[in-house]
Amino acid sequence: MKPGDIVLIRFPQADLTAGKLRPALIVAIAPGRHADLLLALITSSSHQIVPNFDEIIEPFAADYAQTGLKTRSVVRLARLTSVESSVINARLGAISKQRLTTVRKKLVDWITAT
Repeated sequence: MKPGDIVLIRFPQADLTAGKLRPALIVAIAPGRHADLLLALITSSSHQIVPNFDEIIEPFAADYAQTGLKTRSVVRLARLTSVESSVINARLGAISKQRLTTVRKKLVDWITAT
């Protein structure tokens, strides 16, 4: 697995209870011995979109076919978690390198905003 991959995981809820099986984007892999994965939740619920922040993956996008997603989806950039790779259930596909760069830039801009 590598950054940009879309995986299937029981994404934890904010209160740390087990969540439903859903897709997530591997944003980065932590350096060091453990190499945990930084994931962003992916949902098809459009009502949860944060405008000018979340990344929308449309079915007509150039990289949509390689994602493995079944419908218009939203990468929820404020819904992040770090997990061991052993909890990943499956790899669905991947986003383009350009989209991964965009996602990472949005996260950096958010984290470094004053």
